[in-house]
Amino acid sequence: MIRYEVQDGVAQILLDNPPVNGITLESLEQLMAQLREAGKDSRVRAIVLGSAVPGRFCGGLDLPKFRESTPEQMHAIVNKLYFELFELQQSLPKPVIAAIVGSVRGGGMSIAITCDMIVAAEDSTFGYPELEVGLVPAIHYNHLPRIVGRYRAFDLLFTGRVFSAQEAVDLGLVSRTAPAADVLAKAREVAAVLAKKSPTLVRLGKAGFTRATDNGYRQGAGAAVDLVSTVFGTADGAEGLAAFAEKRKPNWRMP
Repeated sequence: MIRYEVQDGVAQILLDNPPVNGITLESLEQLMAQLREAGKDSRVRAIVLGSAVPGRFCGGLDLPKFRESTPEQMHAIVNKLYFELFELQQSLPKPVIAAIVGSVRGGGMSIAITCDMIVAAEDSTFGYPELEVGLVPAIHYNHLPRIVGRYRAFDLLFTGRVFSAQEAVDLGLVSRTAPAADVLAKAREVAAVLAKKSPTLVRLGKAGFTRATDNGYRQGAGAAVDLVSTVFGTADGAEGLAAFAEKRKPNWRMP
């Protein structure tokens, strides 16, 4: 599910779970294991996180498998995605650059925001469709308003509309763009620049930057996991997942 290689001081970690790199507990554990490996690898000065699946970065949770999970398993997946992955990324002594191609949705957005920089294809698209499938994009309530402002964040999170890479750049969600065929190379190019810096100063600088910009993220992440876990137990949560699996419109209940 994960490919790992090192070249010229840059570790390249590629998600490889066709057709859309759906997120499972196993894929998250493998991703985190490779990130830890890159963090310890003395050859590595910077890390690129991308996809081996053409035209896809990550479509979010593997909902058919997620739907079959127990409440405890659902909680474990969300806790690992929302909290443990972010904690790991922020504790790494090396910068991590996301290389985004194709569509990025839901949990794919959650993976992307744990990285230090995002390089996206010019034709890539983004979105938060959780409300349509019986979930809530709770972790993004914590960080998105701080980046794009309260009202634009509400628009993106509650309408679930798809938006372009250019809008993502304008909103401050994406660092740089490149043609789709060049995204991985562009991310590696940026990583190569960072790899030439003093590893000690980058490590200290990243730790300081994380402390300065945390803004209560850890506390908010715990609350987000609790909120999503509450949603699992609602009738509309079950209906949204069922409708997605059955390829039909959900029949929401009136409160």
